Amino acid sequence: MRARNSIALAMLVAFAVTLIGGLAVAQDASLVIGLILPGPKNDAGYNQTFYDAALEVQENIPGVELVVAEWVADADAESTMETMIQQQGAQLILACGFNFQYPALAVAERHPDVKFMHPGGWESTHNFINFFATTQLHFYLMGVAAGMMTETDKIGFIAGMPLGYMYGNANGFHLGARAVNPDVETHLLMTFAWYDPTKEVAAVQALLDAGCDVITYHLDSPSAVIQAVEAGGAYTIGFMSAGAQQYAPNGWITGLLLSWGDYFTQNAQAVIDGTWQGFRWDRQGLAEGMLEIAPFGDAVPDRVRQFVLAVAEGYKAGLIDTFIGPIADQDGVIRIPEGEFWGNDLMGDWDFLLEGMVGEAQ
Repeated sequence: MRARNSIALAMLVAFAVTLIGGLAVAQDASLVIGLILPGPKNDAGYNQTFYDAALEVQENIPGVELVVAEWVADADAESTMETMIQQQGAQLILACGFNFQYPALAVAERHPDVKFMHPGGWESTHNFINFFATTQLHFYLMGVAAGMMTETDKIGFIAGMPLGYMYGNANGFHLGARAVNPDVETHLLMTFAWYDPTKEVAAVQALLDAGCDVITYHLDSPSAVIQAVEAGGAYTIGFMSAGAQQYAPNGWITGLLLSWGDYFTQNAQAVIDGTWQGFRWDRQGLAEGMLEIAPFGDAVPDRVRQFVLAVAEGYKAGLIDTFIGPIADQDGVIRIPEGEFWGNDLMGDWDFLLEGMVGEAQ
């Protein structure tokens, strides 16, 4: 009886360990993936795009085990990854926070056989790569939708932090709106935080007070912004996760969605096959499937839907260049000369706003 109780206790402990954050992983797993996130996996924004994509990998490749750590602070990133590798057997680390780049590089140096993938950065080594979608080039499509839907000729963009990539998103959005509506003003407001619902709601109210009737954003979680826009009777254009649409049953137009599932699956399979390669800086868009156009809301007329989708096909075919000069800044100074094109290699260099935009580049 005592032996039977001991066996039962051991089984119970093993089961409990499995339940607590996935600390126990199958010994016969084809691949153990460690995913670390700076926020919650169900934020309907930045973090959820990576979590949903990691779940797609599990669906696509038998035997993949997923270890997830949410709300990871910058100071805890290294120790979290070390735990995933040393105690949970992670062979592929998805360090999905902008500030996780250098902590992940440090861990990658100590574990040369483990593969690391980081979004939105610039470093790469034999076992560390960077990736992101070409959102700056494709936010133009969201601007087209906004320019066609606005009735006040004033549209808003709420940004978290003053980064070159964010300015590129806002500038691309403005150019798309101006292409179909030359009278449009794009108002940019900064919260100086990737997630601060209080500041985000205040920014929405300020934009509504300024007359903006279409509002988009570059933030980690869109829930506070979208609900405030919806309450104000304005339109929303989403970014990152398809989960955002649930917050705008009446005012949803469309959105630019990050779609990592196929990309993560390809990289996970390459790790399993032993063909994964480092020293990469992957930037992909609509044509490669790393970006998608979100479903349109009920309030969007068919002519707007068809026009936006037609422009999207132009991007997929390589017929449209978003940032081709002449392009002037807010002061009327030509920043991109006639015939010159700013491509992926310059998307982090934005430090100015374009002619017709209201706000300041910090």
